[in-house]
Amino acid sequence: MQKEQVEGVLNKIRPALVRDGGNVELIGVKDGTVEVKLTGACAGCPMSTLTLKMGIEQILKKEIPEVKEVVAV
Repeated sequence: MQKEQVEGVLNKIRPALVRDGGNVELIGVKDGTVEVKLTGACAGCPMSTLTLKMGIEQILKKEIPEVKEVVAV
């Protein structure tokens, strides 16, 4: 799994996050784990865990089968 692959998928997700005043930044990719930082309105949002696991993680897993999990750092 390439960092560029993950960034490409995140670019598809970003418009929805930006519409709500947030964004996601790719920190790193290691052994099937994608590390991201939620920024803007997403950083303090009580729904950020749901956004991370049910949104970002599910989409990444679907598009890139090597993704095992997505964690916020």
